Amino acid sequence: MSVAQEKRNSNKAIMSGMRQLEIRTRRMVNDSLAGSYHSVFKGRGMDFDEVREYSPGDEVRTIDWNVTARAGRPFVKKFTEERELTIFLLVDISASGNFGSGAMSKRDLAAELASVLAFSAIRNSDKVGLLLFTDQIETYLPPKKGRRHVLRVVRDILHHMPRSVGTDAVKALDIANRLLHRRAVVFLISDFETPKNPVTARAELRKAMRRTNRRHDLIAVHVVDRDCGPALAQRVDGNLNNDIDIVHGGVAAAGLELAASAAVNQDRTDDLLQTASLRVNFLRPFFAGSASRYEGTPLRVGRNTGVGDAQAIGDDGKVAITARVTAYR
Repeated sequence: MSVAQEKRNSNKAIMSGMRQLEIRTRRMVNDSLAGSYHSVFKGRGMDFDEVREYSPGDEVRTIDWNVTARAGRPFVKKFTEERELTIFLLVDISASGNFGSGAMSKRDLAAELASVLAFSAIRNSDKVGLLLFTDQIETYLPPKKGRRHVLRVVRDILHHMPRSVGTDAVKALDIANRLLHRRAVVFLISDFETPKNPVTARAELRKAMRRTNRRHDLIAVHVVDRDCGPALAQRVDGNLNNDIDIVHGGVAAAGLELAASAAVNQDRTDDLLQTASLRVNFLRPFFAGSASRYEGTPLRVGRNTGVGDAQAIGDDGKVAITARVTAYR
């Protein structure tokens, strides 16, 4: 196949994917947001239009005293309601967004959400802007109207190849503040995964979000992989597995406890919950390999207690062992 043919096929695949996404998100807009969009995201209020001579019955509060003093007769200010919105999408496309335990990655989910917002905006004649970021600014599209512009927004979210792999939402928010000169509804869409110290990173992000929220209406959207909690790999090891690569029961139980404990503590930075009980159910032999792993899922987590499940998935893709952990502070 020639290079030109490959490029044409690639473009067709991109357009097909975008068309499917447009159809799916338009259905969401029609079914879920019809009639409620402007009740949630309102315009900037009343904008000054002009002054005109006072007529009996006009509100005294609308008199423009400066013009009245110059003209020697009363004039009132006339206002028009400002309904146009600017929707600005800040979308994290760092490497962690490529993960997804199901059919869709976190980046796919972010694109679908952004598409719903974008198509809702053009349906109401509002502008849409985009800023894609990693730990640097990847792409900036100024706010505009129209279906063609929205399709460009969706295409960039889905197919832009990032130059970096890290993430810096604080930098993205600060740059958005400099780019946006009029009040806007800003959506920060990210999984908020960062290599920095979690406590420090969270504090810095809160400060940046407060700065943005003073100038704009900021809405932060946390994109998560709903099908998968913390995962721990189980590789082939002569000391931990037997001669046919079946993981020893005690080793598997320890891995299950680690995965479940990580799941119930994943949103904590201190006062971690400690395992009080572990119940293990062996279903079949647990074979080690390149794809074998332990996955944890939080079930109920409170201030002082937590319950989490874990499963050991063998190299054959089958669940071999399940476990439940109860933990206390």
